Amino acid sequence: MTTNKQLTQVSRGKRFIVLFYGIVAYAIAMLTILYLILDLILYNAGKQPLNSISLNQGSIFSALCINLILVFIFGLQHSIMARPNFKKWWMQKIPVVAERSTYVLFSAVALVTLLYFWQPMQTTIWSVNNTALKYLIWGLFAWGWIYFVLATFAINHFDLFGLRQVYLYWKGETYQEFPFMKRWMYNFNRHPIQTGILIGIWATPYMQLEHLVLSTTFTFYILIGIALEEQDLIRLYGEQYQRYRDEVGGLFPWKKVTGNREQGTGNRE
Repeated sequence: MTTNKQLTQVSRGKRFIVLFYGIVAYAIAMLTILYLILDLILYNAGKQPLNSISLNQGSIFSALCINLILVFIFGLQHSIMARPNFKKWWMQKIPVVAERSTYVLFSAVALVTLLYFWQPMQTTIWSVNNTALKYLIWGLFAWGWIYFVLATFAINHFDLFGLRQVYLYWKGETYQEFPFMKRWMYNFNRHPIQTGILIGIWATPYMQLEHLVLSTTFTFYILIGIALEEQDLIRLYGEQYQRYRDEVGGLFPWKKVTGNREQGTGNRE
C-alpha cells in the first residue's frame, strides 16, 4: 500500500492531473446517467428518443442484431473491468487511485455508445391510456431513479464514482476502503442500485419493442452481474457477508427478523 510519505514525494502537478482526470470522468458519468434518464422519459412519453443514427433501414431483424451487439459490448466492458484479476493487471498500467475513475469513464462511454446507436423497432407492445394509471407508472419511474441515486449515497457516492480516491491522492493521503457496513435501504435490500435501475427501465406507460429489448437485456445483465458480485463479496467478507445475504433480500426489499443487528454491506454495485 502507498504510504503518506511516498505520496508527498509525488509532484503536486501529477497529483493534480490525476484529480482533474477523476473529476472529468465523474462529470461524464453524471451526464451519461442524465442522458439515459432523459432518453427513457422521451420513450415513456411516446416521443423520439435522443439517438439519431439509424443503421438498419427499417429492418426489425437488423435493428435487433445491432441492439444486441451494443448490449453485448456494454456488458462485456462492465463484466471484464469489474473482475479482480483484470483490476490487478490494469492497475499495473495506470495509477492505482485512478482505477475506479477509469472504470467509470469507460462505463460512461459504453453507455453513451449504446444509447446513441440504439436502433428503433417501432412496434408497440403496450400503451396505457388511463390517466390515473399513467401517473402511477410515472411515479414508479421517478421513484426508481430517486432510489438509485439515494443508494449511491448510502455506500458513499463519491467513492463509488472514483472522486474520493483521486481527491485523497491529491491531498497526499492514503486511500482506504470503507469497512463492511449497512446503511439506509441496505438494511433490507442488498442491491438497491440495481433495484432502482430495474424499476426505472421497466416502469413505462408506453412500451415499444426497442425499449422492451433494452429492458430485457439489461435485466439479464444485472442478474448475471449480481451473481458475479456476490461471489466477489463472499470471497472478500466471508461468513459476515453470508449472514448478511441470509438476512437481507437481493433485489426485492425484505428482511428476516433476527435478534442481532449485524453490520452489513459495503459493496460497490
